[in-house]
Amino acid sequence: MSLAYAEFSPDVRDSLSAQYFVDAIRYEDTQHATRLMDTKDLRSNLAYSMKYETAKTVSKTSRNVRSIEIEDGTREEKDEKFDCLLKTLKKLLNSHVAGKKNTPRRNPNLTCWKCNKKGHVQKYCQTISPKPEN
Repeated sequence: MSLAYAEFSPDVRDSLSAQYFVDAIRYEDTQHATRLMDTKDLRSNLAYSMKYETAKTVSKTSRNVRSIEIEDGTREEKDEKFDCLLKTLKKLLNSHVAGKKNTPRRNPNLTCWKCNKKGHVQKYCQTISPKPEN
């Protein structure tokens, strides 16, 4: 805006940028609500339109959601089972990642394009090839 409308004062440039922002809003109801706010600067328009979109989204999702709490006395037992399961999953993941780091995947049906042997791809080929001459 500063370069395109250099001859105008900063207040006019702010007002123009706010108007262009409102014109660029995709959703008609958000655009209409932001216009009705009649703000004069871009920051206010942006803040209001984000609040409006957030409120609209929350009101759509919160109609069908209700929290329910049930006390049955088994919470500590469930927490222990969950902790045990979580530890087991972490161990399994760590062992899987550790085993996979340096081990290339082997598929007996793959053929290497470098040495024409089966069981690996060119990226993991162990065959030493002669250096090309210049």
